[in-house]
Amino acid sequence: MKVIIDWVANHTSWDNNLIKDHPDWYTHDSAGNIIAPVKDWTDVADLNYDQPGLREYMKNALLYWVKEADIDGYRCDVAGMLPIEFWNWAVPEVEKFKPVFMLAEDESPQMHDTAFDMTYSWEVYHLMNQIAKGGKSAVLFDSLLASEASVFPPDAYRMRFTSNHDENSWNGTEFERMGDAAQTFTVFSFIIPGMPLIYSGQESAFNKRLKFFDKDTINWDNYKLTPFYTTLISMKKQNTALWNGTAGGLLEKVNTNNDREIYALIREKEGNRVFAVFNLSNKSQDVSIKNHKIIGTYNEVFTGKSENFEDTALFTMKPWEYRVYIKK
Repeated sequence: MKVIIDWVANHTSWDNNLIKDHPDWYTHDSAGNIIAPVKDWTDVADLNYDQPGLREYMKNALLYWVKEADIDGYRCDVAGMLPIEFWNWAVPEVEKFKPVFMLAEDESPQMHDTAFDMTYSWEVYHLMNQIAKGGKSAVLFDSLLASEASVFPPDAYRMRFTSNHDENSWNGTEFERMGDAAQTFTVFSFIIPGMPLIYSGQESAFNKRLKFFDKDTINWDNYKLTPFYTTLISMKKQNTALWNGTAGGLLEKVNTNNDREIYALIREKEGNRVFAVFNLSNKSQDVSIKNHKIIGTYNEVFTGKSENFEDTALFTMKPWEYRVYIKK
């Protein structure tokens, strides 16, 4: 197990010692008052990275936790609100001591130029929510995923998620936002290229908005979705077709008789083939897929059922049903 910690570099609390020791390291208004980074973020004070002393201090802070606690990296809060030049200078300095895994809470391809290994895939997340509500077509994944592949480096990790701390608290749990599609899109996030996030409580199907500024405990209950996540994690780890970047298989879209509501894809690497079909609608679908690339004998991951496909596959899918086939 590797451990990365959340690191907030853009701002501090108002009782941070830097407020009195280095007020010049903060952003000020025209009257000389230290200000918040965003108007309604009144609980924090904005740091000014035009100050060389602040940059050196923050680089040393990054080094501190790596040296003293031997952590393996950082999840960097609102990383895009800092100058990219800071990250491109500071992270290599840290890596002179030890290689670290860096996750940016940002979706800019430039984050991967030097400093970061992984970025948030907000656009995919938002499209999943919109499809779950019936407002968008599944075919939009084609252009979105193709666009990602064209602008991000091949070895860039895109973090896939159906929930996280901000979304859970402010916009609702995955069950509030996605309803019966929640598990469907979890499976989808494990199949497409990228690295999936499991947020606190998801393995217990925890359906509660956690308080953002106060301690709020999770009722872990019986971990009812542990078998579900265990299956997905094992599949992702063991099947080279689902690995990230150049180590994994490219995503190949498979056309169906209804691409607006059915999304089918193949990922293949070193003889390992994953053929996945998703009903991204709230109604039953008669699915027809004709493609020579699906020919073969497969095991369905969740049922263990063996199935042989010729160049045409015909089956009926329940609302929001998913099927993940691994070629024998």
